[in-house]
Amino acid sequence: MTSPLRVLLVDDHYLVRMGLTSVLALETDMMVCAEASSAEQAIDLFASHRPDVTLMDARLPGLSGTEATAALRQQYPDARIVMISTYGGDEEIYNALQAGAMAYLLKSVQRDELLLAIRKAAVGKRHVPPEVAERLVERLTRSRLSSRELDVLRLLVGGMRNRQIALALDIAEGTVKLHVSSVLAKLGVSDRTEAVAVALQRGIVQLKA
Repeated sequence: MTSPLRVLLVDDHYLVRMGLTSVLALETDMMVCAEASSAEQAIDLFASHRPDVTLMDARLPGLSGTEATAALRQQYPDARIVMISTYGGDEEIYNALQAGAMAYLLKSVQRDELLLAIRKAAVGKRHVPPEVAERLVERLTRSRLSSRELDVLRLLVGGMRNRQIALALDIAEGTVKLHVSSVLAKLGVSDRTEAVAVALQRGIVQLKA
């Protein structure tokens, strides 16, 4: 008899973990081997349990699910991780897949598709639902922000003005203005307020809890 797939659940909400455990418990070929409420805990539990598949929440307190995925894949290249999130911003999806996730699912996903993604990940196959694929295509057709532009955008989201950003990044205020103009153009917006809204909506920048 084939051993069931061992799944590590990572989510900071107990009720979400309980719900996922209930779903997987109905499957004879799956079992939850451990649960983690943070990325740091997930990394420790992965090392001790070596699950077949890790079901990882994208947004976690402290280290994000995407950062945890990148860390796990660097240390364990054969780690199979399925990202699941309430948020479907195209940048967030892109970053998760770039970090090494085998799939990106929204928490509105139907049970059958969730199970399919887990089973595919277990054998090294990717699974990207149509609505996620569509947003990923949108991301790939947009101009990518440079690392410095991302720094500026994060500080914009934090409510800083140009002079404050210049001091924080140790660059000239005129350089900040150029970066802000470039950020607005690449995001397709006309002002800073719109830029902040789009950055949060697309998951380019995340507000820390």
